[in-house]
Amino acid sequence: MTQPLSVPADGSLRVAYVASLADPKNPLLSELTSGTTQDLSCYITAEGFQTTLDEQEITDQRLCSRAVYERPGRWRKSMTLTYVYNMADPENNVAYLTLAYLTMGFIVARWGIPFETPWAEDDIVDVYPIQAGKPVKNQPTANGVLTVTQRLFIIGESIDDAVVAAG
Repeated sequence: MTQPLSVPADGSLRVAYVASLADPKNPLLSELTSGTTQDLSCYITAEGFQTTLDEQEITDQRLCSRAVYERPGRWRKSMTLTYVYNMADPENNVAYLTLAYLTMGFIVARWGIPFETPWAEDDIVDVYPIQAGKPVKNQPTANGVLTVTQRLFIIGESIDDAVVAAG
């Protein structure tokens, strides 16, 4: 077997806040490039884009068996962002100002393509409908920068591997 190629993670993730999407399963290129879309990629810290999946199990016990089986049950996706904070300069505090408490919209993430590459038709993206939780200013650290951590509540069906449509 030949070893499969890997994709370096550094600089290969683009994350944007989009206020509205007509169809989250097929976001339009025009929605991702509109003036209201905010690119958050350069605000989020290197390890600051955190998504998790908590999948419960259904226990399947049978009278005739000594074994206990299980099946997939309910699941929950969660998202937390950690990003730089600069209240003195609004132009350098876009993530904090965009994700104000209780703001609703969508987080759209494109994996495996250099960040600098513009959004394009047929891009494969993950789409998360979100409502912003309370931001928390993190403890300052020596030789570090000021950051904020914020939970983004996923309020509807998230779409993995959606295809960006023309339009």
